[in-house]
Amino acid sequence: MKSTWKRKLLQLLEILAFSILGISVVLICLNTKEPLASAIGFATVYIAYQQWRTNQQKLNFDRYDRRLKVYDEVRKILSLIIQKGTANYEDLRKFYSATSEAYFLFGNEIQDYIDEIFRRGINLERWSTEYKDSFTYKKPGHDYDMVSNRMHEDLVWFSEQLEPAKEKFKKYLHIR
Repeated sequence: MKSTWKRKLLQLLEILAFSILGISVVLICLNTKEPLASAIGFATVYIAYQQWRTNQQKLNFDRYDRRLKVYDEVRKILSLIIQKGTANYEDLRKFYSATSEAYFLFGNEIQDYIDEIFRRGINLERWSTEYKDSFTYKKPGHDYDMVSNRMHEDLVWFSEQLEPAKEKFKKYLHIR
């Protein structure tokens, strides 16, 4: 909410600056005896404003595109883990690498969420490996129920994340 307010204020200040520049050019043009020079000056200000607007739109589009890629990576890893019923280090490493810009594009909220997905994925991989190994290597004192419960908790968490992920990214990907 705060960043939206700041963004609107910046837009207003930029429009005000271009308006003042435009008015200055018009006043200069009115005080000159050369109408062609006045028209050229006015056209120059108008073209500069249009270029500025185009650059702003391109910047917004580029930011949106980069944010959408991070969201796609989050959806991809969640779907992969849900589909396989486990996680593996290689998939998680690729995911973390592909989302490395998240902090700069979103700030702490999304970066913390990505860190949690990564951490829980590592835990799930560990629980899954321990679960499989418990059938092969009978370790004394191995708590099969604890491993099974932790694995189940993480799988349930991942299976419930598609909708919350959409909600977390919604405010950053909403097209105005």
